[in-house]
Amino acid sequence: MSSIAAGAHRGNCSLSRRLFAGAAASTVTGTILITVGLLFSAPPAAAETPAQAASATQAPSSSDPSIARGRYLVQIGGCNDCHTPGYAETAGELPTDEWLTGQDIGFRGPWGTSYPSNLRLTINWLTEEEWLTFARAPRLPPMPWFNLRDMSDQDLRAVYRFIRDLGPKGERMPAPAPPGQSVATPFFEFEPRVEQSALSTAAATAP
Repeated sequence: MSSIAAGAHRGNCSLSRRLFAGAAASTVTGTILITVGLLFSAPPAAAETPAQAASATQAPSSSDPSIARGRYLVQIGGCNDCHTPGYAETAGELPTDEWLTGQDIGFRGPWGTSYPSNLRLTINWLTEEEWLTFARAPRLPPMPWFNLRDMSDQDLRAVYRFIRDLGPKGERMPAPAPPGQSVATPFFEFEPRVEQSALSTAAATAP
């Protein structure tokens, strides 16, 4: 979902856009933030239903043309920007096998601290029909969940089949933390700031 500098710049721009798109979430109450936040990271392991067990044994065939479509959508949709470690830093030059394993670097803002989930583990316990509902559920910033909400069923199915074809890999990422709660991981702080020194300089040079 060029050069290293150009890739990093695009990644930063993408994250910035997502911050402002999700800023409205700061008005949601803490209880709702925690509840919605559970959707951003993969849920804890649970007993498989018969449908999930059947789905796990019926992974899409690599010859399915929708898998190539899903790969394309993941690549251009920016999924790797957050869910694949090192993707932006290498300008996307990572083996596909390393995609979408999540990151344990958080994104902190008015909503608390959220983490890009390991989509390969998330997909593994969902059936294709369950994915259509799951993918469209609201998420914490900076996840642009509304892009998935507006996707066609056909494209969401293609994304599902591509990720299922990759297979499970890696570990689950930390659960989101509510506002004010400390976390033991590194995190990016998504709070607009103005350097006081810049304000002082501007004031001193104002006509």
